[in-house]
Amino acid sequence: MVLVGTAVFAVGCATGGTGLRDGGPARTDTVSRTAPTDTAPASASGSGAPLKKVDPVALLMADPKVSSEVKRDLKPCTGKEYPVDVSYGKVTGGPAGDIVVNVLSCADALGRGSYVYRADGGRYENVFSDEQPPVYAEIDRGDLVVTKQVYGKNDTFAYPSGEDVITYRWNGEKFTEQDRVHSEYSNVVDGGVQPAPATSQKN
Repeated sequence: MVLVGTAVFAVGCATGGTGLRDGGPARTDTVSRTAPTDTAPASASGSGAPLKKVDPVALLMADPKVSSEVKRDLKPCTGKEYPVDVSYGKVTGGPAGDIVVNVLSCADALGRGSYVYRADGGRYENVFSDEQPPVYAEIDRGDLVVTKQVYGKNDTFAYPSGEDVITYRWNGEKFTEQDRVHSEYSNVVDGGVQPAPATSQKN
């Protein structure tokens, strides 16, 4: 069973084309589901039949590109519920559906690692990985969007200094960065945070 969190944001919900974006420290309640994306996923054979859902934990454990640290810590939080968020969609432009897997921590749902798997015949190839926490990846209108909380030297986990939202696009061989938006958070009276004006850097 896959464990995913319902995101509650310190600075508001992120709306995108495909499911949840990790809210970092503000993530609270948990439910078990697999997040749908833009359309019903195609089969790995390209026949258009629904893609058979894979076991994301087995996929990660068999992947040599996943660090030994992530594998070692990937254990059930409760019962058989693993802290893994998996979604299906089109992000590499292939005939078959791609798989985006986010590994979270049990204690606080912190994004430990994000991975994208592309169908290649009867198997899946890791074509993207980011293991610099906190990190969370999702598919948005055919692009890969990676969100990373930014912490200053004196920041507490609950109150990061800002957030980077990085957009990647598949060029036929790999993902390349297309856009990067950095938002600075400013403290408000009630102890929460609100975003300062964002800055965008396009490549």
